[in-house]
Amino acid sequence: MTVLDPTTIAVTTDHLYQISQIVTRTSDWNEALNEIIPTIRQIIIFDNLAVYISDPITHHLEVMYARAVGRGRAAEADIAWGESFANWIVDHPQTAVREPDNAQASDRLKRPYLLGIPLTVGERHLGAVIFIRFGGPPFSPQYIKLAEFITQQIGLLVEYQNLQRAYENLEAQSAETRLQEDFISTITHELRTPLGFIKGYSTTLLRADTTWEPETQLEFLRIIDQETDRLQELIENLLDSARLQSGTLKMDFQAARLDLIIKAAAERCTIQEPGFKIQLATEGPPSAIQGDPKRLRQVFENLFTNAIKYAHGCDVSVRIKPEQAGFLIEIEDSGPGIPLRYLPYLFERFFRNPDNSPTIHGTGLGLFICKKIILAHRGRISVSSEVGEGTTFHIWLPKLQERTGITKELEE
Repeated sequence: MTVLDPTTIAVTTDHLYQISQIVTRTSDWNEALNEIIPTIRQIIIFDNLAVYISDPITHHLEVMYARAVGRGRAAEADIAWGESFANWIVDHPQTAVREPDNAQASDRLKRPYLLGIPLTVGERHLGAVIFIRFGGPPFSPQYIKLAEFITQQIGLLVEYQNLQRAYENLEAQSAETRLQEDFISTITHELRTPLGFIKGYSTTLLRADTTWEPETQLEFLRIIDQETDRLQELIENLLDSARLQSGTLKMDFQAARLDLIIKAAAERCTIQEPGFKIQLATEGPPSAIQGDPKRLRQVFENLFTNAIKYAHGCDVSVRIKPEQAGFLIEIEDSGPGIPLRYLPYLFERFFRNPDNSPTIHGTGLGLFICKKIILAHRGRISVSSEVGEGTTFHIWLPKLQERTGITKELEE
């Protein structure tokens, strides 16, 4: 057996330490392998390296990493990656060497020496690692031991990434479950509140032992009407959310003007909140777009309603700015603002700002619906906010491209 001299042992130990350091600090095993390949090749001479992973369901081997670093880098021979040998290693989980049938062939690429090592973690068999040399020399016992150590490190990398992905999936599922539980709790409350009002005031009006003044009856009926509208809006939001999530919400695209859509949305909000006013400023020619006026009005109504809820009594301004390919709409209020930590989640389904007063009703669907509608118009929506300074929603929508008779009429 060949004995390594002290200098070689020191160099090899240093290389193995470097490999271990890379493995422990890098979660992406593909990136880690790219980094450690040069170090591996300093202690084990090889031309090709292939990592095969067994599919947990079909149990078929798939090459998850392949790197040619030596002779034959431009060759595309099937044997270059040792797939059949990898299958044999998985079926017979033990280290094995396969030497060429024709050791006298003049072409080195036709004399591959293969070293196959099972890729395992504990009792779990993940796949196989194949080291390939073209033209020899054969793999010596000390090189095989080093290759087994490196394969163990590769196995740890793969297992670590699998565990990390499993953890991230569990985190995502847990977060989704929490959101759904919060949503069920919220929606239950949101449904019960208007139903309670409707039931209570209807029962009161139907009492046979009491006579109500006309003004009182009118007030009761007005409350019933308002709560019915609130209930209807809630149900429509739920249906729209489900349709947008599944991609089944139909839209009626046509030539339209943004300024008129925004004015219509503001007027509808003013009916519900007489004190609500907006300042609309437009620049350039009329804002002609191709869109669904009903759905876009829904977006702006939602944003205006949010301003009424969360920035009650504050000024709201809307600016339409023409750009080269579209229009930028900025909706700004001077309300309390939104903490920076919540901004990335504002358009997620079911998300609600936990700092808001519990008396402010909402399902966490409004902004999710807004984003989906804007995306369906090939636009984009974002938000900027600073606590104590207000909130601004930024919407970009593409211009109406063709100057048809309709668009000329829109601009006049």
